Amino acid sequence: MRAPHIILALLLVVSSITTMQAQYFGRNKPNYEQFNFKVYKTPHFEIYHYLNNQEKPAELAGWSEHWYGLHQRVLRDTILGLNPLIFYNDHADFQQTNAIGGSVGVGTGGVTEALKNRVIMPIAMSNQQTFHVLGHEMVHAFQYDMILKGDSTSMRDFGNIPLWMTEGLAEYLSIGSVDPHTAMWMRDAVLHDDVPTIKQLNNPKYFPYRYGHAFWAFLTGLQGDKVIAPFYEGTARYGFDEACKKVLNMSSADLSKLWVDAIKMKFGPYLGDKKENPAGKELINGKNGGEMNISPEISPNGKYIMFMSERSLFSIDLYLADARTGEVLRKVANTLTDGHIDDYNFIESSGAWSPDSRQFAFVAVSKGQNILVIKEALSGKTIREVKMKGLPAFSNPAWSPDGKTIVVCGLLDGQVDLFSYNLNNKNVTRLTNDRYSEMHPEWSADGSQLLFATDELSWRRGSDQGRWTFNIASLDVASGQSRNFDVFPGANNLNPVLDTAGNVLFLSDRDGFRNIYKYEITTGKVFQLTKILTGVSGITQYSPAMSVDARRDRLVYSYYSKNNYMIYTAKPADFE
Repeated sequence: MRAPHIILALLLVVSSITTMQAQYFGRNKPNYEQFNFKVYKTPHFEIYHYLNNQEKPAELAGWSEHWYGLHQRVLRDTILGLNPLIFYNDHADFQQTNAIGGSVGVGTGGVTEALKNRVIMPIAMSNQQTFHVLGHEMVHAFQYDMILKGDSTSMRDFGNIPLWMTEGLAEYLSIGSVDPHTAMWMRDAVLHDDVPTIKQLNNPKYFPYRYGHAFWAFLTGLQGDKVIAPFYEGTARYGFDEACKKVLNMSSADLSKLWVDAIKMKFGPYLGDKKENPAGKELINGKNGGEMNISPEISPNGKYIMFMSERSLFSIDLYLADARTGEVLRKVANTLTDGHIDDYNFIESSGAWSPDSRQFAFVAVSKGQNILVIKEALSGKTIREVKMKGLPAFSNPAWSPDGKTIVVCGLLDGQVDLFSYNLNNKNVTRLTNDRYSEMHPEWSADGSQLLFATDELSWRRGSDQGRWTFNIASLDVASGQSRNFDVFPGANNLNPVLDTAGNVLFLSDRDGFRNIYKYEITTGKVFQLTKILTGVSGITQYSPAMSVDARRDRLVYSYYSKNNYMIYTAKPADFE
């Protein structure tokens, strides 16, 4: 029997909080580099960084003060002195941090350390991710300050607070009450009659970030944000059951009934007759894969699918499957046998097939930086490992149709841009150079255009309710000119691919559901292709979850249902 809830609890983390080294486990943390930190002071923070980018530290400082003001008002607490914030240039650098003990996994977005109240985090692969994780971790800093400096609370009282309360509050205060990704999880619970009681929230099956977020949205919907500080502190002081009586004037059982009823009433009406009908056929599931089958990439010839899965239970590995039958043909790569590989970048990155369908490229972490690993697909033999000169962090490779170039989303000195790597002469070329974040590049069939997602329009218009969202865009490779497609403003529009007619297929959460849409470039019309009640999704809302073959007539996508991720395959007729 598999234990997907344990795997999810270990891997699907936006951040971590820690009080002692014993809370970490795994292989010893490697240290490959020395970082020369500089200090940037603000009214409430000492920001440690080593960026060679004059604008980014000031931007991080502004975001930090923004979050401080918001959290201070809601949590009614003031952190005395200058609180330390430590920023690493990228996640591979962050995994080497000596500011905390033990190992840091690829899924850890940040850490807040209790004794010195330090926030330690990397700059992420998009502006919004960095902004969100910073806001999340700052909640933890306030939580520590509230409890450790409280009149009658101390470190041991954190044991009274369930993890879902702590992480859920950090999500609520850094995202807000409405979030499409959390809503997907809640719809799934209602759809399958699996809404947990409050006591059941302690079961790791119910991911604490998403369910905790939904709980605080529910509670503040009842009593407003004014209840947050007294209820959190009361739980630390008295325990959850007593805090319900003393602060909320109701029993925990009554609160639990209200919670379950509220989730069903809020999300139930969106589910109609509760009949889910995903397009196409189920290909990879818990029977032939794992409980978490993600980042599907179909080969150009349409014969194979490469995907990540915890099929072996002990790690997230890369597998090759038959695209027609779903038969898993082999394990292509895993960190347990590739000893020099520290991690695979599987959370928000997939890989890329060579145009002849013989090789597969993906991103790994080795010796303190990202590398591009190119494997022979059928044998699993490593063909080459690429370190891109001057580009230590990157994700989401896309292999050009002529086989000569791989484009990646690169993170350099706090800025995310598109870069190309020439496989012959090993030259790295910057294709974009701006403050906007680009992700999910995809080549056109003739290699003249790159499709990608960018937050450019959102940045120009200003954040929507405290967040920057993504629109679809294209880049003319020869001229360097880009074009934005202004579809569904305010929604996250990601993972663009092209169909046989040259239309853009993409994922959007424009109505709170993450589905597949088609955009006709010539007419400007948009069509919804799927009406899935849960969502087409990977681990996070930024995870790639869809790909097409070279003939553009077969599509694969990851579908979230019953707390699991399955892979479906579909043809154009399946969307009619």
